[in-house]
Order: sequence, then C-alpha cells, then structure tokens
Amino acid sequence: MTATAGTAGTVDPEDIARFSAIAAEWWDPTGKFRPLHRLNPLRLTYIRDTVCARLGRDPLAPEPLKGLRVVDIGCGGGLLSEPVARMGATVVGVDAAEKNVKTAAAHAAETGTPVDYRATTAEALAASGERFDVILAMEVIEHVADVDLFVKSLSELLAPGGVLFLATLNRTPKSFALAIVGAEYILRWLPRGTHNWRQFLRPSELAAAVRAHGLAIKDLTGLTYSPLSDEFKLNARDLDVNYMAWAERA
Repeated sequence: MTATAGTAGTVDPEDIARFSAIAAEWWDPTGKFRPLHRLNPLRLTYIRDTVCARLGRDPLAPEPLKGLRVVDIGCGGGLLSEPVARMGATVVGVDAAEKNVKTAAAHAAETGTPVDYRATTAEALAASGERFDVILAMEVIEHVADVDLFVKSLSELLAPGGVLFLATLNRTPKSFALAIVGAEYILRWLPRGTHNWRQFLRPSELAAAVRAHGLAIKDLTGLTYSPLSDEFKLNARDLDVNYMAWAERA
C-alpha cells in the first residue's frame, strides 16, 4: 500500500494512461463507465444525506449543499462533480489525467454546470493550502501509488468540521471473482486490467489508514449488485466487494 521504489507521489502512471485512453467515454451510460452510472444515484444520496444529517439541513431542499466547498478527488469525467454542484455546492474537480479533466470541463460547459476542474493531484492541492468542507475520494484510493501519502493529503485538505467520503473495493475472494473476473472478463463492463486486486483495501486497512492521520471512520456501507434486476443497492451487512465510508476528525 506504499509507493514502489522510484515512484514519487500518489500518481500511478499506468493507471493514468489506462483511464486517459477511455476518457471520451465517461458520459456514455452504456459504455465502459456503465457501472459508475448505475452506482451514481446511490453514491449521491449517501453523500447528500450524510452531510445534511451532520449539518441539520433538509436533504430534499432544492440546493441542500449550498454554501459548502467540495472537492472531488479523482473526478474522472465529472459524474459526481456535476450533480454535487447542482445541489448548490462550490465544487473543485481534481484528476491527474489531463484528458479526463478536459472531458469533464467540456461536458460541464455543455450543461452549464459551474465546476472548477483542475489537472493536479491531492498532494499538490494540499500543499497549496486549500481546504474543503466535503472531500469525495470515490473509487480512487485503490488506484493510487502511495495510500499513506494520499490519505495524509486528504486529511490536510479537510476543513475543521468537514467530512471525508471514500469508496473502494474490499480485498476478498468474492471481490476477485466479481470485480475482476466478472466485471472485466465475463461481463466486460470495464477494460481488462482496470483494477489490481492486490491494491483493494479491507475495511480494517482503510480505517487504519485514516486513523494514522487523525481521522475516524463513522460509517461503512456495502454496495451490492443484483444481476436479475441489474441494480445496485446499499447493504450495510455486505462489505465483501464494493463499499463506501465517511470519516471525520477523531
């Protein structure tokens, strides 16, 4: 879970190249990012409802996140950044792949959604002294070269009273069967090699990683997929494959 010899920072060049090659497909709901399109409503609801519960806001208000500063780390094509901005938040979308950022910015311009997209990294953003009320690091920690540096950067970016959201994959035999063999080789939802099973994090490892930088996980919930209904659902009892968490300062 740390950088290999000769690696500087959190960027994994092979992963950046892999996602850059398919950047134009981010907004195709039937393309290579179809699973994220299917997951998006659940992710957005989890984020919105958690933030509103902590801050005493109405999650059904027209702009429930109004006045909050949000950063979407590893924003890709902006699948989360745009709807969060439409909830009223001031959103910065960050991705190390410049092609992703250009795709995201072009789509935001088409839809008239105000998002500040930047081709940079979490550690560079933290070094600049920026702070955010909400940090989204969804489906990205399993792709970074140095987990400890990545989490350290997230903790530095978190404003007092802020909340950090994380989503990743558990390192289990079930996740290998479903997320690697099933999603990449059988269903072909994702290009082969998108994920490295060895980089998946068990919930205990994720908790230890954030605890090392003064944060504490307050909730864990699983995301399960039903092939019969072709739907993802939240399931707090099943963290075997995909799961989400939120953390705050301990």
